[in-house]
Amino acid sequence: MAYRKTTCIFVLITWVSAFTQVVAYTPETLKIGSPAPDFSLPGVDGKSYSLADFSHFRLLAVIFTCNHCPTAQSYEERIMKLVRDYRDKEVGFIAISPNDPKAVRLDELGYTDLNDTFEEMKIRARDKEFNFPYLYDGETQKTSKAYGAIATPHVFLFNDDRKLLFTGRIDSTELRVTDKTVHSTRDALDQALAGKPIEIATTKIFGCSVKWSDKRNLVDVFNERWAKKEVTLETIDESGIKNLIQNPTDKVRLINVWATWCGPCVAEFPDLVEIQRMYGHRAFELVTISADKGSARNKALRFLKEQQAATKNFIFSSDDSYSLIEAVDKNWAGALPYTLLVQPGGKVIMKEMGAIDPLAVKRKIIDAIGKEKDW
Repeated sequence: MAYRKTTCIFVLITWVSAFTQVVAYTPETLKIGSPAPDFSLPGVDGKSYSLADFSHFRLLAVIFTCNHCPTAQSYEERIMKLVRDYRDKEVGFIAISPNDPKAVRLDELGYTDLNDTFEEMKIRARDKEFNFPYLYDGETQKTSKAYGAIATPHVFLFNDDRKLLFTGRIDSTELRVTDKTVHSTRDALDQALAGKPIEIATTKIFGCSVKWSDKRNLVDVFNERWAKKEVTLETIDESGIKNLIQNPTDKVRLINVWATWCGPCVAEFPDLVEIQRMYGHRAFELVTISADKGSARNKALRFLKEQQAATKNFIFSSDDSYSLIEAVDKNWAGALPYTLLVQPGGKVIMKEMGAIDPLAVKRKIIDAIGKEKDW
């Protein structure tokens, strides 16, 4: 409970600190009966799309969603099922990401492996096998503002004249569909296809707020706050390292052994810091162990400060590299960098000798700490 309170306080302070510098933009959502605003947006499939490309559909659902939002992620399978269920009923579906990826703070990525860049949208669509066009509006956000998207996901359903019939949620259950779930979008589709009036034409939307470009200032505030964090380098012996590996905490622990003279170590270090900044407010922590000799301690600390590595950082107390290897992992051949992902209680769920694949590591972390929101 204390952990969750601390997280909420940090987020509150961040928002309050930035409030005097930026006023969040809130668009006006389209009213029922309004015509669908036209657009010209790139899709992850390499094509460009406009309303005319969907003119053959009797009904058209435009859904604003994104990569990083855990609520949006929980609805991906349901959107794909809607597409499958209504594919033969002349209903078209479009997904549009409204977010400016430069307006997303790293700590807002604590439940995802991907940000909302166009390139990362391509990865998401490929890996999830999306069966609908996935379009990017993060560059100008002109389309998202014209529709008045509020949060992700946000549905806009239009008739054959492309007049708005329904706007709101997909359904009433964020996590798991139950027999009590109200299927708002599906009900609207069925009523429209039957030629009936939409009984509930508007609903509230629950999800992550759209990351408008004016929120870039909040990213700056977050980065400035992180840059001010103290960076330390403590000495650790064999016993201390073994305790790190045993991980007697409630956090998933990513342990990276590195050295200033190791090119791959230096090259991958920014990715490690980014991972800490993404997941550090959850049940996760990054621990680094420098394999530099004691005489290079100041050099190692200087590097850590340059990297803004406000994490748990250690340097081995002995110049005996083989003692370090044995303490970390008896099965480790000794090449740097070396990275372990350890669950609470000491179960090692990942070992990587050599440079990590950041995306693969993020996915293992997400699997370990959970994809669902914990507040």
